[in-house]
Amino acid sequence: MVMQILAEKCGLQFYMFPHFKASGKVIHGFTTRSNGVSETPFKSLNTAFHVGDKEQNVRANRKLACEALGINPADLVAGSQIHGDRIEIVGLKERGRGALSGQSSLPGTDALVTGVAGVPLSSYYADCVPVYLFDPQKKVVAVAHAGWKGTALRIAGKTLKRMTDHFGVEPRNCLAGIGPSVGPCCYEVDKRVLEPFRESFPEIEDLAVSTSPGRWRLDLWAANRRTLLDAGLRAENIVISRICTSCNRKKFYSYRAEGGNTGRMAALIMLK
Repeated sequence: MVMQILAEKCGLQFYMFPHFKASGKVIHGFTTRSNGVSETPFKSLNTAFHVGDKEQNVRANRKLACEALGINPADLVAGSQIHGDRIEIVGLKERGRGALSGQSSLPGTDALVTGVAGVPLSSYYADCVPVYLFDPQKKVVAVAHAGWKGTALRIAGKTLKRMTDHFGVEPRNCLAGIGPSVGPCCYEVDKRVLEPFRESFPEIEDLAVSTSPGRWRLDLWAANRRTLLDAGLRAENIVISRICTSCNRKKFYSYRAEGGNTGRMAALIMLK
């Protein structure tokens, strides 16, 4: 299976998962940094309010991205991501939370789940791992923000459990997509980061390669894949984009490569 496809809509580029797209039941995409209205250092399609960009620019960029996909930007649901493992199930009542300002987003939330058509979920990235989940039988979707802390907390597996507990989702029927994010080629960490992984992933040798004393290259893609497998997903239903945001700074924002002063891409998904 192709790892991820690049589609162009209304002059914008989106990365999409072929197995999600083939279902015909969801609208989804992961934005790039190109063809928006923001100025340096957020140039140009920054979609996040919390980075210091002008709010009118963020709203304009979200409008461009959402309308290209066929989503009403005023309906977006967003959490104020804190690199934790809080998961919110949302529906019509929450539609629009975090859409037009950061202040209205769901507090302290790093993963969103819905079983309601027309409720678009959104999450924002500049190296952290976007994990998309979709059960085509129960018609439930989710997106989880998995930085190193969220990955160590196994937020992807916890999100799937919430889908199971609340909607009766069968993990083996679910599809998963792991989107563009910092790859093991560029993600070098120290003991402060590695130790939480040792607790969560006892077989750390498969996920971290020593580069020098006290330094390791960490594979967040493989860690999230292992979490999903442990949660009951079938290996053939997990697609990893294997696109490193740090390596591809002309196309993506990278917090690490740009010293923290940069914009964010958006992960978007909505049931039709």
